Amino acid sequence: MQYKRVLLKLSGEALQGDQQFGIDPKMLEQYAQEIKGVVEAGIEIAIVIGGGNIFRGIQGAQGGVVDRATGDYMGMLATMINAMALQGAFEKHGIITRLLSAIKMEQVSEPFIRRRAMRHLEKGRVVIFGAGTGNPYFTTDTAASLRAVEIEADLVIKGTRVDGIYSADPEKDPNATKFENITFKDVYDMGLQVMDLTAITLCQENKLPIVVFDMNKRGNLLKLLQGEMVGTTVR
Repeated sequence: MQYKRVLLKLSGEALQGDQQFGIDPKMLEQYAQEIKGVVEAGIEIAIVIGGGNIFRGIQGAQGGVVDRATGDYMGMLATMINAMALQGAFEKHGIITRLLSAIKMEQVSEPFIRRRAMRHLEKGRVVIFGAGTGNPYFTTDTAASLRAVEIEADLVIKGTRVDGIYSADPEKDPNATKFENITFKDVYDMGLQVMDLTAITLCQENKLPIVVFDMNKRGNLLKLLQGEMVGTTVR
């Protein structure tokens, strides 16, 4: 295998499927099958899941519902709902998982402890990180980069519905060109919306590559981890 330990970042919206809101059981089933293939291949995998399908803190703040800090905490709780849904789907497929939360929730998860997370991975368990970083004003993209650095992952994988990084939004601009490889400097200079700048900077400073790929295409994740050219790599 090309990689020994990886961190997969999934957006909350990825769990919506064709719905406008919430969690689509078909997407949970599909992701469980994908992750099972990775585990059976002997790759250690951790997951950070967003909460945008339920609540996004910055939108709540902009809409005047709550202040930004409160909205972000609400968003962290949304990520825990998604994380528990993933855990349930994985375990139905016989995948051993551990859910670690940045906010203490002893009844449903373990607290995030770096060495404990790494030990779970060494034992072949899938580790799901919930509640972002545990701090407001940070996105789950940043949480993904931070956790990847902490657990000494070889790669950050961002699963999206697009098959890589383009010069423009390919769903809006038919002339957008896809990059196979791109540097962190190019991401900054071109203002590409790969991840937020804090997340990108964390990866750059720690020489941690990022791959953006289409998570919804069956088999893509395992192909990527086997070394095939899938998506776009940022180095």
